[in-house]
Amino acid sequence: MDVHNPETRSYNMSRIKGKNTLPEMIVRKFLFSKGFRYKLHDKNLPGKPDIVLPKYKTVIFIHGCFWHGHEGCQYFVIPKTRTEWWLNKINSWILKIRRYCSFILRCG
Repeated sequence: MDVHNPETRSYNMSRIKGKNTLPEMIVRKFLFSKGFRYKLHDKNLPGKPDIVLPKYKTVIFIHGCFWHGHEGCQYFVIPKTRTEWWLNKINSWILKIRRYCSFILRCG
């Protein structure tokens, strides 16, 4: 059972950022300080990478531990409600990202 009613849960979920997250901003600031120039969220590439370094033919995906289900990660916790649904969703996300990365590698 969720601790929030559907309206509160919906509001909370709508506040979760998909772009310009704190980890993304930290990586961007670091790269810029080292002289790297980049593009952001390139829609023309599979998976819309968070950072693209065209000069180096490099892409960077920055994702939280939840969506990647890193084994042994202290930040990855399977939700107690709709557990099977969440596991399927997380596993399909992991496979999708692997396909994006594989395709990008094949393209050079």
